[in-house]
Amino acid sequence: MAALLAKIPGQLYLWVAVAIFAASGAVTKQLTELGTQHPIDGRNPISFCNLLFVGNLCALLVLIPLYRKQLSPAILRQFSRGDWLGMVAVALLAGALAPALILIALSQTMINDVTLVGRLEPLLTLALSAWWLRERPTPWQTTGAAVCFLGVIVTVTLQGVSAGGMAALHLSTTGRGEWLTAFGAVALALANIISRARLGRIPIGTFAVVRTTLGTVIFFGIALYLFGSHHFVDAFSPFLWEWMLLYGMLIVVVGQSLWLLGLKRAGSAQAAVIQAFHPLGAILAAYWLLGEAPTPAQYAGGGIILFGIALSLVGSGRTTAPPPGAGMGFKGW
Repeated sequence: MAALLAKIPGQLYLWVAVAIFAASGAVTKQLTELGTQHPIDGRNPISFCNLLFVGNLCALLVLIPLYRKQLSPAILRQFSRGDWLGMVAVALLAGALAPALILIALSQTMINDVTLVGRLEPLLTLALSAWWLRERPTPWQTTGAAVCFLGVIVTVTLQGVSAGGMAALHLSTTGRGEWLTAFGAVALALANIISRARLGRIPIGTFAVVRTTLGTVIFFGIALYLFGSHHFVDAFSPFLWEWMLLYGMLIVVVGQSLWLLGLKRAGSAQAAVIQAFHPLGAILAAYWLLGEAPTPAQYAGGGIILFGIALSLVGSGRTTAPPPGAGMGFKGW
C-alpha cells in the first residue's frame, strides 16, 4: 500500500486538496441551512459559532494523535518566548479572528462575493512581504497583483442588473459581508507574514495543533464575553457533532494532509499554480451545491482576477506557496 501511495504524483494531492478547500464554503453554508431545518427549541444547532468551535474540536481529535511525536515536552521546550508569542498572534489572527469574520460574512452575502473579495489575502501578503520581509516580487507578480486588486474593486462595487430591457451593471455600495471578508483577508495576510518571519523552524504538526488549540480557546473566550454562556448551549448536540466529525475530518484533516503531502512532493511553484484555481472551484461549488449563479458583477470581477492570477504565475518558477503552517486549522470558508 505504501509503495502504491508513493507512486501518486504530488500534483494530484494538491488538486484534490484545492478542490476540498474550494467546496468548503458552500458546504459550510449548506450545513447551516440544514441546521435551520432541524432546530432545537427554536435554535439552529449548526450556527456559525458552533460550526467554528466544534469544527476545531473535531480537527484536534485527529490532529493530536496524528502529530503526537511533535508534541513532546522536549520539542515544546525548544521554542523561545518569541516563538510562542508568534504562535499566539497567528492563532488570534488566523485561528479565531479571520474564520469568525468570514463565517459571519457567509451569512451576509453570496459565497462568490466572499471568494472573490478573499483574493485580497495573497495580494496583501505580497505587499507585506515586500515591506516587512524585504522580499522582492517579480514584475509579473506585481502586475498580476495590481490586476487582481482591480478585479476585487470591480466585484465589490458593481452589483446587480438593471431591470430594463438590456442588462447593465450599476454602481452600488459595498455590503457588510464584503467588508467582513476584507478584514478577514487582512488578518490572514498578517498571520502569513508572522509565520514566515518567526515560525519557519517550528514543525508543521506542532504549529497546527498549537494554533488550532489556541485559536479555539481565544474564539470561545471572545464569544462568551460578547454573547454569554447560553450562546454555545447546543455545542454538544449529537446532531451537530455527527456532521462536524465528518466535516472536520474531511475539510481540516484530509484537506490539509493532502496539501502538505503535495507540497512535499511537488514543490511550492506547482502548488502556487494549482492554488490559483481555488476561486474558480469555489464559484463552481457554490453553483452546484447551492444554486448560486454568478452575477454579472462577479463575472466581470472574477474574470479580471483570473487574468491577474495568470499574469502573476508567468514566472511561477520563482513563485512561493503560502507557508504550510499558516493555512492549518478550520477551513470552513
